[in-house]
Amino acid sequence: MNEEMYLIDNNVLSHLSPAQRASEFFRTRCRIPAEVLHEAVGYANVDALKAVEYPTTMTVLKFLQRVMATVPEDDTALVNLYANKGAADPMLVACALNGMQESASWLFGPKWIVVSNDKAVRAKAEEFAVESCSREVFATRTQQNWKV
Repeated sequence: MNEEMYLIDNNVLSHLSPAQRASEFFRTRCRIPAEVLHEAVGYANVDALKAVEYPTTMTVLKFLQRVMATVPEDDTALVNLYANKGAADPMLVACALNGMQESASWLFGPKWIVVSNDKAVRAKAEEFAVESCSREVFATRTQQNWKV
């Protein structure tokens, strides 16, 4: 079975305990896009979270361009810059697409999964054939992995 890698949204990160965010499982199987990490600046252990940052590379930005090209100008469900909401949301999908591309040639590459409680993020992920789940499903799915 392929390993699963999780791209974590801030609305999931905020519900994880400090012990969960410091766990071996989190360090090895979870990644936080740089833009989501920017939203998490107020966390007490933000420096430790930087160790699991999914960096914004040129390839990620190209995927972001593809994602944003599918968002109608008047649609504020995914991104609403006027209300300062969702700036990191399309990055979750872009990072997943990048991760999927990087591991496509591997025999047993990881499966990239977006974890967000934002329905618009999960819908956009589905549009691009990226698996996603809510924080509740993530908690259930991974409960045996948290050794905290």
